[in-house]
Amino acid sequence: MAAEAPPQPQPQPQARKPCLLSRIEASQEVVSSAVIIPKEDGVISLSEDRTVRVWLKRDGGQYWPSVFHTMTVPCSCMSFNPETRRLSVGTDAGTICVSGEFILSEDYNKMTPALTYQAHQGRVTVVLLVLEMEWLLSAGQDRSFSWHCSESGQPLGTHRTAAWVSGLQFDVETRHAFVGDQSGQVTILKLEQDSCSLVTTFKGHTGHVTALCWDPGQRVLFSGSSDRSIIMWDIGGRKGTAIELQGHHEKVQGLCYASHTRQLISCSADGSIVVWNMDVTRQETPEWLDSDSCQKCEQPFFWNFKQMWDSKKIGLRQHHCRKCGRAVCGKCSSRRSTIPLMGFEFEVRVCDGCHESISDEDRAPTATFHDSKHSVVYMHYEPTSGTLLTSGADKVIKPVLPVVTFLTPPA
Repeated sequence: MAAEAPPQPQPQPQARKPCLLSRIEASQEVVSSAVIIPKEDGVISLSEDRTVRVWLKRDGGQYWPSVFHTMTVPCSCMSFNPETRRLSVGTDAGTICVSGEFILSEDYNKMTPALTYQAHQGRVTVVLLVLEMEWLLSAGQDRSFSWHCSESGQPLGTHRTAAWVSGLQFDVETRHAFVGDQSGQVTILKLEQDSCSLVTTFKGHTGHVTALCWDPGQRVLFSGSSDRSIIMWDIGGRKGTAIELQGHHEKVQGLCYASHTRQLISCSADGSIVVWNMDVTRQETPEWLDSDSCQKCEQPFFWNFKQMWDSKKIGLRQHHCRKCGRAVCGKCSSRRSTIPLMGFEFEVRVCDGCHESISDEDRAPTATFHDSKHSVVYMHYEPTSGTLLTSGADKVIKPVLPVVTFLTPPA
């Protein structure tokens, strides 16, 4: 009888290490925002030291400032449109915050003021230029969301929010604005030229929303939070599907989506960058079930005095299996496992029965993990070059993590 061939090992996902392109010692204060200039080997940065700087890569490979503009107040956020070279800057002026708009020259060596918007009575937290509508959307710590005409600078409308806004995205097709705030909820508003209406509000985070990312192709909204989680909201499916992604140990600071490879990029305050494969069929995490006793061994939980008295047993602490959602005791949930298709890239508590049902294939990771080597404050992804930029609390900008090493940019 011929010898039986040994089973072939299953291929494992290969995580390539991103390499550092450069370091930009950007300012004397924390860089609040920075973006890559497509096709120009350039970077625009804003800093708490009141400066707006344009950095261009020179022949020696180093970035040098070609524009150095000082604002009257610290800069908080920006929105850059590379087609028109329009730069919208949100600032903090104490009682009145001003959003300023600038036009950059073709060679990125000059920046000309264009418009000034009297937008908010508190620090501007986010600005977004919608070129198709000629709208400038903004939100501030005064708990207001507003939009202006970007041609005339005239205010068009405003909406009061439950808490100050920390994330903003816009869908041109439906005119829906997605507004994430410090209360942890995301509000969808339908914008008109001079009015807006509330579409819906949903909340899945236990901490405040720190970042939003919208994919108009799949009609999916991603939200990151200080609770260290990411939620994928399936807006287009109209079924209320919400998928959790758990892969960070600190609060999520930024989200970017690479639509050409269907990968989500997230970063957190501890410097970790996670690249999630969203081209897999993911599963919703189950609702946690309520019970007065363990749903495996039927031992009473510590508040179930009647069953404790009748059975003459000490009440146990309640836990929940992350795979099935059952309420279980510690003895019946002593095992741990990753469940990547449910978003759990780290080991979590599962009941003994579910642990036996999870195969090695089920444990195959759907994300890769990378270290940016600094505490990330802001992140920007430029899809045409496949390059990722991070700015950190160490006052350094890194147009540094070329995602091209593990994300293939479009041809």
